[in-house]
Amino acid sequence: MLKKIFYLILITSFVFGQGKKICTVDHPPIDEQSAIVKSNIYEDVFWVCNDSGDKPYIFPLTTEGEIIIPDFMERRYNGKKKSKIYPGIKILGAVLNDWEAMAMLNDTIVIADVGNNGNARRDLGIYLLPEPNPHATYQTRSLVWYPVRYEDQKQFPPKDWEYDCESIFVYKGKIYFLTKHRADQHISKQAPATKLYRMDTRYTDRANVLKQIQRKEDLGGWVTDANMAQDESGMVLLAQNPLATIIWYFPTPARGDQFLSQTPKRYTLLKADQAEGVCFKDPHTVIVTNEQREWFEVPLKAFKK
Repeated sequence: MLKKIFYLILITSFVFGQGKKICTVDHPPIDEQSAIVKSNIYEDVFWVCNDSGDKPYIFPLTTEGEIIIPDFMERRYNGKKKSKIYPGIKILGAVLNDWEAMAMLNDTIVIADVGNNGNARRDLGIYLLPEPNPHATYQTRSLVWYPVRYEDQKQFPPKDWEYDCESIFVYKGKIYFLTKHRADQHISKQAPATKLYRMDTRYTDRANVLKQIQRKEDLGGWVTDANMAQDESGMVLLAQNPLATIIWYFPTPARGDQFLSQTPKRYTLLKADQAEGVCFKDPHTVIVTNEQREWFEVPLKAFKK
């Protein structure tokens, strides 16, 4: 009860609203959308993925939440019998352990298998995938797999559970990670803080050690996703608590990459359930998705300091 009172006091000090619900995804295989990114190549294409317990597929969707199926596959999946459901685009050779985040690196999709609920995994890493044409492709291969580890994690699991991650973004060609923290080594106890890491190397034969950049406390919830604006003007992250989802906007620093030291703006999204994905629709508009298949749209002008 005390925790709920704390969160209630916290969110009532923020600008809040329900956002504009723009669609509900009804494609059956997308049952736990955990991340979303917008294509840099194809018009009105957004990529989503499920997290754990699924096969290695990604799904191209429109802003109406409609699945994109190649024309030559339409008859097989949308024929008279409709006996099959389009499974999405299969990533050959990939393994889905706990895919929790995605980002765009120019014309390449970054898929982060970095979900780490118990903070004990030693097989974390990211796939780089040349962005497939969703109108002409039903399977593809990743370009490379980069194993990663945190420079300050020495035990598996550690004393402090601060090494789960559901949030990545790309800035100036480098990949950044934002951690999701738990209190008292308990999987369901939120700690409203995060650490920002940067990946400086790209080894394929050994772990790439993620360099810690900074730490941020008092975000109002645990961090469930992040995204960089297309023009790199700012970064957004989601902080989820039992009562609401706080969307934080951090402008790009004038120098360096100390994003969490910038004065942020914020918007509290109510009735968004378990919000797990965020991306920029354009540099002035944010889309938030949840595991209940809903998409919400919030303009940056609605954010306040």
